[in-house]
Amino acid sequence: MTDKNGKVGFVSLGCPKALVDSERILTQLRTDGYDVVPSYHDADVVVVNTCGFIDSAKQESLDAIGEAMKENGRVIVTGCMGVEEEAIREVHPNVLSVTGPQQYEQVVGAVHEVIPPSREHDPFLDLVPPQGIKLTPRHYAYLKISEGCNHSCSFCIIPSMRGKLVSRPVGDVLDEAERLVKAGTQELLVVSQDTSAYGVDMKYRTGFWQGRPVKTKMYDLCNALGDLGAWVRLHYVYPYPNVDDIIPLMAEGKVLPYLDMPLQHASPSVLKAMKRPGQQEKTIERIRAWRNICPDITLRSTFIVGFPGETENDFEYLLDWLDEAQLDRVGCFEYSPVDGASANKLADHVPDEVKKERWERFMAKQQEISAKRLQQKIGSVREVLIDSVEPGVAIGRTAADAPEIDGIITLDDDYGLQPGHRLNVRITDADEYDLWGEPAEMDSE
Repeated sequence: MTDKNGKVGFVSLGCPKALVDSERILTQLRTDGYDVVPSYHDADVVVVNTCGFIDSAKQESLDAIGEAMKENGRVIVTGCMGVEEEAIREVHPNVLSVTGPQQYEQVVGAVHEVIPPSREHDPFLDLVPPQGIKLTPRHYAYLKISEGCNHSCSFCIIPSMRGKLVSRPVGDVLDEAERLVKAGTQELLVVSQDTSAYGVDMKYRTGFWQGRPVKTKMYDLCNALGDLGAWVRLHYVYPYPNVDDIIPLMAEGKVLPYLDMPLQHASPSVLKAMKRPGQQEKTIERIRAWRNICPDITLRSTFIVGFPGETENDFEYLLDWLDEAQLDRVGCFEYSPVDGASANKLADHVPDEVKKERWERFMAKQQEISAKRLQQKIGSVREVLIDSVEPGVAIGRTAADAPEIDGIITLDDDYGLQPGHRLNVRITDADEYDLWGEPAEMDSE
């Protein structure tokens, strides 16, 4: 054993769910006495948490592994692409170990083999923050409530990488959320592969938190999270009927009036080819009902254009659907094949130039919708969470904007603010994606 702390470099790729995995690994390494360092040259070993969702993400992962091998030479690979160990070792045969997603103990064990933990470290005396090691700013954090997915969408290989749905015990989730809020977190971003399905694998078993019974169910979890005093933002919510129960919580202010729904398309024939879950043909009706209950609700989604078999009529159907749905925030991707996905076997793959042209038309349509909806906010007063402050300017987000994927609001002075501050702001201007504003005086209610 060494008589000093080992030093670990860490590269985290992929989605927020993978980021939570990275935070869990780093927390355990820190608990075991290792120092986490920001450069390859200072590290005794480098851990690369990979993404394997689409081919471009796999290439990014291979490139990151290659850079770590070149700059350091001692590399441990984990994450979603880790399920393809042969593909990784074909390109980088000298990596020290390869593990798949959620295999925290194996990753930490691999680090122990390369750099045995220090004799001098005492996890009961050495400082590890109670909320664990976080890779996000202190004022917001991702809260992962489950692993895996029970769906078998034809374009996706997540179930083969992360397995079937496994919900975390509701008491564990709420304990983690409470620790985060006590440590200064102002916003909890709830993530999973399928947030609406939380607890279905446990048959919605009743758990306990602080002596009170809480069902392992989306509604009960959201209701309890809403008592902690932080913003609660819901991601990856399929529009199942049980989501209707959450909208009154939004109207009451318990959780943010924001839903991130991965709809992917609107054409019934394309959705059938995608093997998408839920009664998506009723989504427009459901959106209307939600807006009646909570008029201020913000709806975000992502879509895929150029899916195999998508016709011009299918695409026009999608554009008409966008006009009707009037979603606030939308992302769009050109279809990209993924090794192992059943969609690869579908007929009538769309030419790349057609995919690109449809993507451009889609984004032009949504930009027009977004700009119009943001213009309607000018003059209103919104609560804003400040993300960053520079001399003469403060940048934050309203409840309608998730970090990194949505828009921002810019204040033309720093007003003595700090990241994590929440204040009321009057909207003074808007473009297609972002807002501008100034502090407003409002009643505390």
